[in-house]
Amino acid sequence: MIRKAVEKDVDQLADLMGELGYPTTVDEMRERFKKIHSNPLYCTFIAEHDGKVAGMVGMMKGLPYEKNESYVRIVALVVHSVYRNQGIGESLMKAAEEWAKSQGASKLVLNSGNREERKKAHQFYISRGFEGKATGFYKSLAK
Repeated sequence: MIRKAVEKDVDQLADLMGELGYPTTVDEMRERFKKIHSNPLYCTFIAEHDGKVAGMVGMMKGLPYEKNESYVRIVALVVHSVYRNQGIGESLMKAAEEWAKSQGASKLVLNSGNREERKKAHQFYISRGFEGKATGFYKSLAK
C-alpha cells in the first residue's frame, strides 16, 4: 500500500535513511520531516508491507528559469533491504509519476551517486525510462 507519510512514520524514515547510506537519528529525522511536511512543494510517500514501512519516495516540485514548465525532483527513494525485488520500488515510482502529473510537471528528475553500490539503482532508473544526461557538481558551504 502506498500512502502519504505522517509524523508517526518518522522512526522508520530514519531507519530508511540509514539504508540509503545516510545514518540518521530519529530526532534528526523528526526535525527534517517537520520542515518538509509543512512545505507544499514537497511530498513524501510511504510503501507499507504487513503494517511496516518498507520504502519511501520524497519529492519536491521545482520551477526552472530556462523553461515555462515545472518538474518534480525525486530527492530520496529507498526500499528497505528486506523488501527489495518485490515491486515496491516500482510502486513508489508510479506514485511519484502520478504526483508529478497532478502538480502539472512535465518532467521527473533525480540524482544518484556514482558509487559502486548505486549501480543496481542506476539500472532500475534506466529500465523505467530515465536517461543519464547531466553531471552534478557540489560545493560544501560548511566552515
